[in-house]
Amino acid sequence: MDAAFTAEQDEMRRTLREILGKRCGPDEVKTAARTDAGHDPELWQQLSRQLGLPGIAIAEEYGGVGCTPADLALACEETGRVLLPSPLLATAALAAPLIGALGTAAQRAALLPALAAGELTAALAVPGPALATALALTGGNTPGDWAGGGRAGGVQARAGADGWRLYGEVAQVLDGHSAGLLLVAAHTGGFARARTLLFLVRGDAPGLVRDRQATLDETRPQGRIQLRDVEAELLGEGTGEAGPLPALAATGLLAATVLAAEAVGAAGQALARTVDHVRRREQFGRPIGSFQAVKHRLADLYVQVQAARSAAYYAAWDPEQGPLALAQALEALRTTSGEAIQLHGGIGFTWEHDAHLYFKRAAADELLFGPVHRLRAHAAQRAGLFAAAGPAASDPSATPQKAAV
Repeated sequence: MDAAFTAEQDEMRRTLREILGKRCGPDEVKTAARTDAGHDPELWQQLSRQLGLPGIAIAEEYGGVGCTPADLALACEETGRVLLPSPLLATAALAAPLIGALGTAAQRAALLPALAAGELTAALAVPGPALATALALTGGNTPGDWAGGGRAGGVQARAGADGWRLYGEVAQVLDGHSAGLLLVAAHTGGFARARTLLFLVRGDAPGLVRDRQATLDETRPQGRIQLRDVEAELLGEGTGEAGPLPALAATGLLAATVLAAEAVGAAGQALARTVDHVRRREQFGRPIGSFQAVKHRLADLYVQVQAARSAAYYAAWDPEQGPLALAQALEALRTTSGEAIQLHGGIGFTWEHDAHLYFKRAAADELLFGPVHRLRAHAAQRAGLFAAAGPAASDPSATPQKAAV
């Protein structure tokens, strides 16, 4: 494993940091997040044209940059530093990989170039509380009950003479209120033989009703989607007993890697802002950062953030480690942002202070993609740490050598 960044990666990060540094101060972030779209469309187009940000991990044959998921993760570390409100996560880390993995040749040719160019944004419509399960991050997604639980709830799909029609409602969809394309998880086949498939729905489809929901973290806009006899197109051929579930699990690994990088960037910036504050804030005639107790707290945070960064970089090289890296990064962000509020003193506790932006991001991401303890438990289960040791382990007369065999 070569952990060194290439010259191209360093240049991409430098350019992205320079652009975001000019356009994404705390006030600009809040203003962009409070628009109807939930982000700054002009900045989104600039990042798409100059850096090809939404198409970093899309193949060149479809108009993308053709880089690896590691490049997307490195870019997201920079967007995480400023808590950039953008459709990047929903479009590039959730929707595009699913279209690439499941879509027909015609669907990939029609949709991926527009996604790569930033002309089209997309969202994965899965009920928010079940998103982590759908992506197989906190549990197996094979039962499919995360999509609504059968005959009642979720979204139902019916095949007719004129194609597929969707009925139902999905809440807490990332960028669901503004995306030009929706990937909707829906039940088909009735209650007894229900299975979950993915469908493509255009943002302007008749019968589609959308509204933005109030969220804890306004930099992660979410929407509620209602489908009232909406025309839809099946993503891919829909063949195979497993359907889209393996592709959703693979997309979950990529999303976890990207989110881990984002969280590390946010945690690092929250720590840097706190260090800057304690250097300038004085009490008893000296900077509060000179007190030993404060130094110890900051040193612990630094170690935790650096450990999370190492885990995120390793996951960028090996996405199978994405869920564990995400757990460590979310924990680091939660701890660092909480300490940032504490160490900013009285002003840090005011709701309007910038430190709360990082704390809200930590809490909201853990609600959507965690919690941390479930991420770790499922990763341990997948690794076989909870598997039975076999008959020898339950035999008290077995010698250690025999038990090991």
